Amino acid sequence: MVKIYLKILAIFLFLTNVINAEIINEIQITGNKRVSKESIIVLGNIKKDENFTSDKLNETLKNLYETNFFSDVNISFENNLLKLVVIENPIIENIEISGIKKKSFVEILYEKMTLKNRMSFTEIQFKKDLDLVDNILKSNGYYFSNIKSSLTKNEDLNSVNINIDIDLGNKARIKQIVFLGDKKIKDKKLLELIASEEHKFWKFISNKVYLNQSLIDLDKRLLENYYKDNGYYEVEILNSFAELNKDGSFKLVFNINAGNKFYFNNLNLSLSNDYDEKDFIEINKTFKKLKNKEYSLYRVNEILNEIDDIASLELYDFIDVEVTEEVVENNKINFNFSINESEKFYVEKINIFGNFNTIEEVLRNNFIVDEGDPYNKILFNKSINNIRALGIFKSVSSNVKDGSTPNKKTIDISVEEKPTGEITLAAGVGSDGSTIGGGITEKNFLGKGISLDANFQISQESIKGKVTYAKPYFNYTDNTLFTSIKSTSEDNLSNFGYKVSTAGLSIGTKIEQLENFYFSPELDFTQEDLETTSLASNNLKKQEGSYSDFYFNYGLDYDTRDSTWNPSKGNMISFYQQLPIVSSESEISNTLILTKYKKLNKQTNMVGKASLYLKAINSLEGSDVRISKRGFIPYHRLRGFKKGKIGPKDGDDFIGGNYVSTLNLSANLPRLFSTMENLDFAYFIDIANVWGVDYDSTIDESSKLRSSTGVSIELISPIGPLSFSFTKPITKKSTDQTETFRFNLGTTF
Repeated sequence: MVKIYLKILAIFLFLTNVINAEIINEIQITGNKRVSKESIIVLGNIKKDENFTSDKLNETLKNLYETNFFSDVNISFENNLLKLVVIENPIIENIEISGIKKKSFVEILYEKMTLKNRMSFTEIQFKKDLDLVDNILKSNGYYFSNIKSSLTKNEDLNSVNINIDIDLGNKARIKQIVFLGDKKIKDKKLLELIASEEHKFWKFISNKVYLNQSLIDLDKRLLENYYKDNGYYEVEILNSFAELNKDGSFKLVFNINAGNKFYFNNLNLSLSNDYDEKDFIEINKTFKKLKNKEYSLYRVNEILNEIDDIASLELYDFIDVEVTEEVVENNKINFNFSINESEKFYVEKINIFGNFNTIEEVLRNNFIVDEGDPYNKILFNKSINNIRALGIFKSVSSNVKDGSTPNKKTIDISVEEKPTGEITLAAGVGSDGSTIGGGITEKNFLGKGISLDANFQISQESIKGKVTYAKPYFNYTDNTLFTSIKSTSEDNLSNFGYKVSTAGLSIGTKIEQLENFYFSPELDFTQEDLETTSLASNNLKKQEGSYSDFYFNYGLDYDTRDSTWNPSKGNMISFYQQLPIVSSESEISNTLILTKYKKLNKQTNMVGKASLYLKAINSLEGSDVRISKRGFIPYHRLRGFKKGKIGPKDGDDFIGGNYVSTLNLSANLPRLFSTMENLDFAYFIDIANVWGVDYDSTIDESSKLRSSTGVSIELISPIGPLSFSFTKPITKKSTDQTETFRFNLGTTF
């Protein structure tokens, strides 16, 4: 670039007095072999019979150099004759990338490079592309890669062949993840929060154990948002860096300064004269509830969402919200939400770039502001966040430009694709037996934003498998259509003389009826086979055979939790009902789950949880409920008792009941062994009952409250997450089988 500017300056000084206003009568071009004279005239924006001034000279040189077709351009002007002498850059005949076996990875490198076959070659751009390739390799964990490049020139054809030879080397593994500084929160919780994982010998599938800059950036965002959601307004993720160990692995270090906890103080809403205060009454009610409560970024975003909803409902198309914050009394924050009418612009066009795999419709389905709509900054930002929330793009950026008229805007949205498939394997061992499972997940199947999830689980008594296909924006609505195929086999032939095999197909959707209130209808068809032997009871033998069931199922969910992961406050209310359409026994199932979270100590993050679980299964026709449909107490809802060894018995077989109820109370104990970073304690009380036998009045219904209390421990161990519970049963029935100690070890590969 320096050479170009010097040349322009020299020519400018030389010709200043010569070409102040002379007319071009003739154009002479020499040195061009590949680029025609006519093309050079067009590219340089040169026209006969026009004044050729110093400004025009600068413009012509700039235009020609920007094409990258030329390494040198000389211009002279005398007696109305404009002479151009050019030296062309060589053309790229072929770019070959060698050393990488995975073709899809090579294609990504080709796609990202600026230089392509049949383009003009420049040294500057070639060096930029090599740096880009190196960065892509590092972002994928190849920190020990070696790149060698060579050029083969053909002087006669003025062409060049490029070879880039890459030795990937070993991937950079994360041996240890360390959190330093005044972090206030235990390592265990932070490790569970971030996406990166420590490498273990059994994690041979997961890509999260390799050093990846984009994943580290995601980790930093997750950490910062989590701290801000829990009151740490001034949290700083000071830096994150990787230290190379002697064995070639890395130690990933996050330096965190959590600062002090902050609380909401005064929250004020400032409205311009364009808006009616009555429309924002609910916002002011929210402000009163938040005063003196712990600061949460989540709550601030909820307020902005409420303003979005009001703007849409009241047709405030041109609205802008400015949020100002003021720290007072060292740990309190005043907020002012200033709502004003923005300039009136309309969206003329939305251009999308970078989606080489994802079809454009996937992105446009997430636009709240579309072409022809009023340009609303709040809704536009929400549209960009919707695209980011898809989780199928590495980055999403936008640029708003002036349109063809003063009141129109053109929007450019650039996305960067990323791999969206994942293979997982999981294993667990515990006091209830061992399991192994795995799955394949694809978030962007065929580039249509379709989610495909296939998983399986194998235990000592059962085999389960399920494939789920989820198509968003089905039939041009905001709803996602779920289709799943499932198969299970539960083998109790050797112990109790029966085996249940099922195969099913279901189709359903989930609709947000109101804010935080969801309706989930589903049609389900299941084919079941019940096989028995001489060990089975007489009642089970009567049920032997094949059954076909066609059900309408639905769920109602109301969720006001502050977070779906590790919530600290809020409620979750769920009701599920299974209604028979065509069924031999016509069983109807009703389930109600009420869960409440409450922060018990703001300083220590002590959180209490109370959960009520009620379930009833009966036949509409008064017939017996099949063994496969009877209710059992969920294992995690009654500790201190063996899995499935509670309630009514038919001989030696625990057969479950028609009714199930549980109440679970728990609280974490953050001050207990607070210096042990990878250890969490909790105290719990479990109360439960399962009763009711409809098929045999001689069997004891076993209606009695079972209860237990104890301490649970969760540990991040070198071989994976490990959980223990030490339980003391308080009340039980004589036929129940108890356990004092329970553990579970589970990990992913």
